[in-house]
Amino acid sequence: MKAVFVACDQAMYDSVMQLMDKMSIRGYTGWEELIGRGSQTGEPHLGSHAWPAMNSALIAMMEDEKAQEFLVALRQLDEENSNQGLRAFAWNVAEVM
Repeated sequence: MKAVFVACDQAMYDSVMQLMDKMSIRGYTGWEELIGRGSQTGEPHLGSHAWPAMNSALIAMMEDEKAQEFLVALRQLDEENSNQGLRAFAWNVAEVM
């Protein structure tokens, strides 16, 4: 089992949600308004006068194979929208209740 965390520009959130629907990924928790700045490139997203953009994020638990498929699809989505910004991280889930 994997936890996949996705952080993206708010403009990408609906595209990520559509991808999840298409892949039948259901259980998730999302945050529509977050601040942050990427570690590699991109502008800060702070919701301020100087940096008005915002980020969104979600975390979803899924089987290992589905997580790998999701990460591949997210990479493609990011490459198609490279100016928006999207990052995804996955780690093992030790226990599920």
